[in-house]
Amino acid sequence: MNGAKRIDLGALLERWGTSIDGELLVLALTHRSFANTVGGPHNERLEFLGDSVLSLVAADYFYREQPGLAEGQISRLHHATVSEPTLAALARRLDLGDYLLLDQAADGYGARAQDSVLADAVEALIGATYLCHGYDATARVVRSLLDEVFADAPRLAFLQDPKTPLQEWAVKHGYSHPVYASQHTGPDHARVFAATVSLDGKVYGRGSGTSRKAAEVQAAAEACARLGVDGK
Repeated sequence: MNGAKRIDLGALLERWGTSIDGELLVLALTHRSFANTVGGPHNERLEFLGDSVLSLVAADYFYREQPGLAEGQISRLHHATVSEPTLAALARRLDLGDYLLLDQAADGYGARAQDSVLADAVEALIGATYLCHGYDATARVVRSLLDEVFADAPRLAFLQDPKTPLQEWAVKHGYSHPVYASQHTGPDHARVFAATVSLDGKVYGRGSGTSRKAAEVQAAAEACARLGVDGK
């Protein structure tokens, strides 16, 4: 398994909160790189299934628990809950990376610790759980694993996307839409972006990052802090 834990999958399942058929469990942990090297299937079909199940669990939760929220607000909470960083954080809490089946090359460049790989594996496990136990049992597992995330979704949504509440605040208070400006420095392989966000010609926030999007998000967050926008 190239560093993955061959034994004690029971410990993983204990943390996961339910049993999973042995073949499905191994499939859920099998990265494309490993399958391409040794032959056989990988976890991407399970990932697709799990993504859909997770999306429904989250949508159902916020629809029932937040009856006063508009569709756009529910959508932001939903996105924060099922986002790649959220699922990768769950995977790390479960030590899921230790169990993944990767080929030597993927393991060597750090795929075991990549957010995208970890998040995909969580979705694959959700898909496997659904095939073994059906929707209701899977929903209970997901809600148990992500209980704190569901409760913290408003804050997570704001941190991941301060641009939307900033725009809503600007329109509500009679400003034109926020205007973002950015520039970058450094070589192509190591660019650093700097961004500003302005309302009616006045700069309210500045940010920097390794992508234009990251810099603009940081600038929007700074503007929100200055203007008292909390996303609620």
